[in-house]
Amino acid sequence: MELLIDHITKQYGNKIAVNDFSAVITDGVYALLGANGAGKTTLLRMICDILRPSRGEISLDGIPIKSLGEEYRQILGYLPQSFGYYPNFTGWDFMMYFAALKGLPRFTAQERCRELLELTGLYSVRRKKLKTYSGGMRQRIGIAQALINDPKILVLDEPTAGLDPKERAKFRNIISNLSADRIVLLSTHIVSDVEYIADQIMIMKNGALALQGDRDHICDPIQGMVWTCYIQPEDVDEVSAMYVVSSLRHMEDMVEMRIVSQAKPFENAIPADPNLEDLYLYYFREVEQ
Repeated sequence: MELLIDHITKQYGNKIAVNDFSAVITDGVYALLGANGAGKTTLLRMICDILRPSRGEISLDGIPIKSLGEEYRQILGYLPQSFGYYPNFTGWDFMMYFAALKGLPRFTAQERCRELLELTGLYSVRRKKLKTYSGGMRQRIGIAQALINDPKILVLDEPTAGLDPKERAKFRNIISNLSADRIVLLSTHIVSDVEYIADQIMIMKNGALALQGDRDHICDPIQGMVWTCYIQPEDVDEVSAMYVVSSLRHMEDMVEMRIVSQAKPFENAIPADPNLEDLYLYYFREVEQ
């Protein structure tokens, strides 16, 4: 299965939300990283055929998705950034409702709902109303409903929002296990969510694809640009204003800083291997300035 995104642009008046974006997506996990406002949600909504591009086209195995219609939606699972739910529905009723929307036979739907509620750790609270669920529990049932039809294309927009670290780790394991025979496309600005599970990482900036690569090579553009430095505590603010600082750690009488810089920032700076967080902060340094 191949999803081709061919030079798509989405424009609202004078504002360009997605700018000439192209990618070829096949089975595996694709992580879309970008700051808030980078265009991630607009792109995903076009991939789900909720929005139509102003220019360009998205096709599946050579057929435009706008032509596939219901056939495309039958193989699609989608978790929007903010999904609606019926507060008086129980978790079980909510899942059965989505199973009905997807046309699953009743017995198949019951088996699938049980399987997914167990997978997301919600089976024990399946008879409780959604209005009693915590934010993390509602996010997990959102992930479960996106999987109800065993989709071949799974699109998740900020899927770990509201999840605690333990829940996020479980989510990563679920996605990793699902990715063998389907396309999983997820957006996030939480680097740790994708660093170990994504087959391909796409960095989106100002509506455009700024960088794409696998996790072993995505950091190549900043190879030789990451440094560990030891700074006097009184110099931290000045150094932070001059350089991209991905981490700092206070020691007894010094501060250890991890700096991303093309040139060696200080004589005592020690080269370090770059990671995805270094890359992300380097690409989005202007956003904070």
